[in-house]
Amino acid sequence: MGRLLQLLILALILLICIYLLFVCQFNQCLLNVSPSNHLKYNHTSFTSHSGITNRTFTPTNDSLISKEEWESLLKELQWSLPPVVLLSTDEATNPTKCSFSVVNPNSIHTVGGFIDVILIARDTKNRIKTYGGDFFQAKLFNSELKASTYGAVTDHYNGTYTARLALLWPGPAKVSIRLVHSSEAVAVLCRQREQDPDKVFFHGYFEEGGKQETVMCNAQRSPRLVGNESQCCCEYREPVTGETWFCRRPSSLPCHALTYHSMGGYQAVLSKVETTLLKSSTNIIVPGDDSAIDVQQQDTEIRSQTKCRPGLHTSVPAGFYLQDHWTSLVCDSKSFPSAKLISGCLKDKQILMMGDSTLRQWFDYLEETVPTLKRLNLHTSSKSGPFEAVDTQSNTRIIWRAHGIPIRTSKTPWADLHYIAREVEDMAGGAHSVVIFTIWAHFTTYPLAMYAHRLVVIRRAVASLLRRSPTTLVVIKSANTGYKDVYGSDWLSWQLDMALREIFRDLPVVLIDVWQMTSCHYSPDNIHPSSVVIQNEVDLFLSFVCPQ
Repeated sequence: MGRLLQLLILALILLICIYLLFVCQFNQCLLNVSPSNHLKYNHTSFTSHSGITNRTFTPTNDSLISKEEWESLLKELQWSLPPVVLLSTDEATNPTKCSFSVVNPNSIHTVGGFIDVILIARDTKNRIKTYGGDFFQAKLFNSELKASTYGAVTDHYNGTYTARLALLWPGPAKVSIRLVHSSEAVAVLCRQREQDPDKVFFHGYFEEGGKQETVMCNAQRSPRLVGNESQCCCEYREPVTGETWFCRRPSSLPCHALTYHSMGGYQAVLSKVETTLLKSSTNIIVPGDDSAIDVQQQDTEIRSQTKCRPGLHTSVPAGFYLQDHWTSLVCDSKSFPSAKLISGCLKDKQILMMGDSTLRQWFDYLEETVPTLKRLNLHTSSKSGPFEAVDTQSNTRIIWRAHGIPIRTSKTPWADLHYIAREVEDMAGGAHSVVIFTIWAHFTTYPLAMYAHRLVVIRRAVASLLRRSPTTLVVIKSANTGYKDVYGSDWLSWQLDMALREIFRDLPVVLIDVWQMTSCHYSPDNIHPSSVVIQNEVDLFLSFVCPQ
């Protein structure tokens, strides 16, 4: 009898351990990052919709971000996570079992109105989910008219969702909803983001006196970087912005011999269940009401009459495509279909672009479209630049450079990788100066607080620039859709994009909402959008440069 009791106790302990393992794996989205040297944090707690209380950090009074701002940001990014133990991936949301229906599809609909859509999430066994957290994207479209617009999805935390879609063109329109990631997959992404900053690592190349060494580098002094600590660490602190970077200490060369930087590799540690959740049921169209909604014309034209200027609120939807042309609902956007119009708009402008390859597409588009805009051969990296193009006829100068480390790129001189904030701090600015930046794609593998720190450093530099030169035009390109794995899913990008909008919302800057523009377009889902999307993005940008 005693032996049986012991076995029962051991079995009970085993079940508790399995339960706790699953709770940690699927129920927690930890918003706790290692305290930054510059964002000084105190310990506090955060309770998610799942009821799990997680340890996090809040800034102290001398941080670049206030406690109130940090708490507001966490509230804005709060996400519902599975409150139950996942015993099988069959219990995860299955897009082929989900369904949606249009409310009152046969009613009379006119341009300028809205339709409401009800979405029901189910698992593989066709059971309605009892909790939320699934990441859906919705749009209204007409393939023949090359028309589409974005619609926000509202989570009701009980397995049901609703979407409201604006009717913005006359003629037929259909609803399309896709499941980007199940709530169970989101839980994996969130945990991975906060707990494993070394999923992507980098190489630092040290050279001096004919000797060469290559070591691992990253943005945080993390366990996998530190190792047994016998080789850690060279720390590089940018003197103006205070940004830091770490490399393992070379065995025979000094820290100042760091000469080149490159991408190292990918090393996420995923369980079989996690891998299955992230690879299956991802970015799949949900079956639903396929009937076309007949939208009747109205007399009033659907477009904004507001002059394109900094500080405008981004609406949902922010605009719509019709015949592949994006009409903004934020401001009175223009088209720039010829090189002459683009060149005239850019006359006497000095433009600094800083970001990733999605902003480099803007530079490439302008260079290819305007024959008089000539790129100088600076003999720099083909991926991370910097690049420079000039048009002597219109007195235009455009520079694109990478936003600085961390950046996944080929072997690049360390000295060419400048932080955005440092470049902005060094600008005089003025009416002929335009600053454009985007920063998100290379931060999807890092904890939220690290990204927030980078943003507030940039915000401080931008605010300083606008104080000394208020006529400077500062433009932020939002995140794109197109990522779909643990190293950069759309959910991770969306979280960073929401953080960026929140942190810069009180500054008189321009936000080009390419999230909506890429999410609803018919071209294949890609982190680097098609040329027609890029053209519309640049046209919208030029509408702020030349609002008349």
